Amino acid sequence: MPDSPGSFPATAQRAPEIRAAAREWRDLAAPGEVTRWDALAQWASTANPFFESWYLLPALEAFDPAGRVKLVCVEADGELAGLMPVSLEDRYYGHPLPQWCNWMHGNCFLGAPLVARGLERAFWRALLGWADRQAGKGLFLHLARMPLDGALDDALRAVLAEQGRPVALVHREERALLRSDLSPDAYLEAALSAKKRKELRRQFNRLAEEGTLRFERRRDAEAIAEWTEAFLWLEASGWKGKTGHAMANDRETTALLIAALEGAAERGRLERLTLSLDGAPIAMLANFLAPPGAFSFKTAFDERYARFSPGVLLQRENLALLDRTETDYCDSCASADHPMIDHFWRERRAIGRYSIGIGGTLRRALFRTIAWAETRKQAKD
Repeated sequence: MPDSPGSFPATAQRAPEIRAAAREWRDLAAPGEVTRWDALAQWASTANPFFESWYLLPALEAFDPAGRVKLVCVEADGELAGLMPVSLEDRYYGHPLPQWCNWMHGNCFLGAPLVARGLERAFWRALLGWADRQAGKGLFLHLARMPLDGALDDALRAVLAEQGRPVALVHREERALLRSDLSPDAYLEAALSAKKRKELRRQFNRLAEEGTLRFERRRDAEAIAEWTEAFLWLEASGWKGKTGHAMANDRETTALLIAALEGAAERGRLERLTLSLDGAPIAMLANFLAPPGAFSFKTAFDERYARFSPGVLLQRENLALLDRTETDYCDSCASADHPMIDHFWRERRAIGRYSIGIGGTLRRALFRTIAWAETRKQAKD
């Protein structure tokens, strides 16, 4: 992914003094700390709204009330230049292998730390040095849902090579991405067959016969609470609600969504798309805006109108992202091989999981054995 324009102030004239420390996440909820955090997000080399203050703090409030998760903060001459949530976990994908990892949850779709542009290598050196000193029970460092291209990944690979540090890419997948110089109409023509485009027009026309059809796009915070409530209801009204997978089925996830959408809207980081019929929403979409990227966070639609494909009709409107000079790409945040968006968005973003050796010689030797066993099993599968 492309990087943000400009360079972090601390990199302007000389090599800054770099320090890394793990902090209690509640300490960074103080107004002054949030201001520094939000400033870092504006300078981030790789955009990641899921680690910005307005999303990560509500997630920690919801899922880490005991405060196990720490925020590794890297400072350059006293300025916050990098941040990543970390936790020491006892199990590794079902196996009793303790490891340090970038902290994730079910609605966090990217694990890239926030790192100031120009300080990517300095950040990784500082983070890995911290992990060496604080290894404790952790046998290795595991980084999940990492983008496998761009300045941040290039810097990680370079630092691992310069340190001769053992590493294994233990998983790789590709998910749908929207990135093109084409106009929305030209992209739609290139992505979908003439037959499919004709079918979408037919579905739109038939849906309009059901009542007054209206599309709305908003980037403000007005009536955000009502919009969020409607979104939760719409998602829960379908199969996700029936199977217990809707966000409204979980109190902590509901609290996260309410707080995160409000925080994003107040900072101008949220775009809401709504397709309504006779005033009632039948498809809704939330995009997180983190220039130069955007992230398609959540979509919900009324399954009573499934024959009209309201979710696809809304994604057709979402192609307006291609017209924006400040948006270079939109990450679908979808699983690989998603049955709908993979056929609509033709570009791909590579996402992977790294496991990295930390600590002293014996610990790294043990990690090499673990990594060899994992990658060998994957090769056989």
